[in-house]
Amino acid sequence: MSSEKTTATSGSGDIVRSLELLWGSDEPGTRGPKRGLTLDRVVTAAIEVADAEGLDAVSMRRLSAELGVGTMSLYRYVPGKAELLDLMLDRVRRARVDPDAPPPPDWRHAVETMARTNLDLYRRHPWLLKVNQARTVLGPGALQGLELALTGLKSMGLTDPETVSVILAVESFVSGIVRMEADAVQAAKETGVSDEEFWKRQEPVLSRAMASGDYPLIAALSEDTFSTDFDHFAFGLRALLAGFESLVARRAAERRE
Repeated sequence: MSSEKTTATSGSGDIVRSLELLWGSDEPGTRGPKRGLTLDRVVTAAIEVADAEGLDAVSMRRLSAELGVGTMSLYRYVPGKAELLDLMLDRVRRARVDPDAPPPPDWRHAVETMARTNLDLYRRHPWLLKVNQARTVLGPGALQGLELALTGLKSMGLTDPETVSVILAVESFVSGIVRMEADAVQAAKETGVSDEEFWKRQEPVLSRAMASGDYPLIAALSEDTFSTDFDHFAFGLRALLAGFESLVARRAAERRE
């Protein structure tokens, strides 16, 4: 996981240029001498650096060293880091879409597939947690992912805003789980204190607090309450599906009436 603390913002550069590059309406690198470089290689290198060292490590200077070209050569392909970030985000989104995969048999499988795909995406690219994506520049990857999600959820019989809300609920749940995992790893890395040692240091004070009788419900919790063996992702996903089941059934009953 990355040690970066800053947050980047998608869509913070030249939006028109980002869209041109995302949709191929502008051919980068056509001016000046050929360098054997492509936009695809630049974006791939940027993602590899971000995966290994975090988003803060991505710079035009660093990428030029990785690619073995002069820094100014990169500006023939992408205006700067802000636009490059838009391309990186769309690339990793597109990678999670398999156009040849059979459609899910029902909306329940669609929700579970969406959740597990996003979980894998965040775990493979933890720098995504550092990006404010409130304003997404919509490239092919983003639209392909949304189209796939809408296709899978169509059978729920919800309104369009409700269907989008299902997508947001799943995304928020998954990103919250992964953020919790990443924060735990980062805390241990930054302090040099393991989770086990951190809680052991608090044990004397917590034992006295539990013996005081002021916290009877906490004191009565089972020993495995906070066990790392418990799968919070699986439990939360089952709860989400149960809630969606109830909503879908209610909507179906309303239509019959």
